Amino acid sequence: MFMSSEEYRESLRRYRPRVFVNGDLIDSVPDEPRLRPGINAIGVTYDYARLPQYQALATATDAFTGRSVNRFLHLNATTSDLLAKLEYVRLVCQETGCAMRYLSMDGFNALHQMTFRLDSEVPGEYHARFRAYLDHAQENDLTVGIAMTDAKGDRSLRPHQQANPDTYLHVRERRADGIVISGTKAIVTSAPYVHELLVLPGRAMTREDADFAVACAVPIDAPGLTIVARPAGRPGEEKALFSSHYGQTTGVCIFEDVFVPWDRVFLCGEWQHSEFLTKSYATHHRHTCIGARAGFGDLLIGAGASLIEANGLHCGQHDHLRDTLVELIKLVEGIYACGIASSVYGEKDPAGNIEPEPVFANIGKLLLATQIYDMHRLAHQVSGGLIVALPNPAEDHNPETRADLAAVLIGRSDVSYEKRAQLARFIEDLTASDAGGWMSVISLHGGGSPEALKREIYRRYPIPDRQKLVARLIDRGLLANAHGTTLLPGAQPGQCCETGCVAPDMPKPVHVMRRREND
Repeated sequence: MFMSSEEYRESLRRYRPRVFVNGDLIDSVPDEPRLRPGINAIGVTYDYARLPQYQALATATDAFTGRSVNRFLHLNATTSDLLAKLEYVRLVCQETGCAMRYLSMDGFNALHQMTFRLDSEVPGEYHARFRAYLDHAQENDLTVGIAMTDAKGDRSLRPHQQANPDTYLHVRERRADGIVISGTKAIVTSAPYVHELLVLPGRAMTREDADFAVACAVPIDAPGLTIVARPAGRPGEEKALFSSHYGQTTGVCIFEDVFVPWDRVFLCGEWQHSEFLTKSYATHHRHTCIGARAGFGDLLIGAGASLIEANGLHCGQHDHLRDTLVELIKLVEGIYACGIASSVYGEKDPAGNIEPEPVFANIGKLLLATQIYDMHRLAHQVSGGLIVALPNPAEDHNPETRADLAAVLIGRSDVSYEKRAQLARFIEDLTASDAGGWMSVISLHGGGSPEALKREIYRRYPIPDRQKLVARLIDRGLLANAHGTTLLPGAQPGQCCETGCVAPDMPKPVHVMRRREND
């Protein structure tokens, strides 16, 4: 079943979550104007799945059931699936800036791998439970939010050492019919307008942290769950040409003795598997983030080029504008190229799905996390100073000033003042408003901070292989001095080549990154 955006909006009426926005208790999430931009954005992922021109990207065939499902509820089975996912994320983010629903897919793929691994080591029911839950989500075309990042409390202490244990989500009670959980998940994207939350551990746990190693699915209106959210985008602001229609919210999710039946529990105390789950999810999600920010970058490129023309200039005739626009293109496509490489070199997991190559995924995410600020700066450079000079939209309706503004703030004669002003306000909305600043911060920290990305790149990159490469070259005398002896400390005189010497063991050919053969 593929819902439309209207059916998705209507489906939210079946839930009665406890949500606060700006201090107000929300009576009906689908009717709340301050959340409408976020609901609009997720709605695009529903409508695209029903449009023939997008179905090749927006839908996929589940390899286990043969069912046609929304791409964002799919387990990636091949490198082609990863490429299609990347393209589709970029497509919906070209329309919405951030479509949010792709987090469902990232969580599902990671849980599929972890539960398979867990049950393979210690036979149990976790994998079967997850498969049943995935079937439920696919059959009902749900949007499932990911509740992963804990409030964390004192960062120098582990979860079990916190003065207030509720800074991390944890199991308070194990019962015959399920578990009772409490704690806080602090950054939950799209929390108010999803159907369910997939709770995941936010870090690697130790034996003492076993109660904090929990993964489960919770309906958004589960008793005991409270969501404290911010408005999605800039609803109601005339100046916000984009973010008044499409936006994103995050919510702090407070769990107070929330009951979860066993058939919705996928990890409960098996702390040894928490690290694998968090790192697997991070790899899937960082790969996805690349497509999302590439779509956002496309908006900046298009708006910047259009405003250059509206200003009466042309990149082909003004090298500084051409070079600045090319620099913006380089950033966007350079980030995206990491996503393509991560897709092509994806690794097949024993569970049957495929995981993006982690080094390329983390490098791409690290680039977008830090270069989002450069993307904004370059868009500002090519657009000129109209963003700063342009009065607020109220002056466009002021009979005392409108005619004068239209006469003096026009650029090219065949481009109206209204169009030029719209382009400037569009770029301002994306880059120089509170929504633009928020996009920068969420790009920097969402999906893992730069420090987390650097740690993962260092951990996974085959540095020893690179060392062996250099050692092999030196041992073969390729870096010999003028007298024919090697520069390697301790090398024996005369043994600078293979002739007359014992031939060294040649390493097996390697690719740029290690990878397994794909099915």
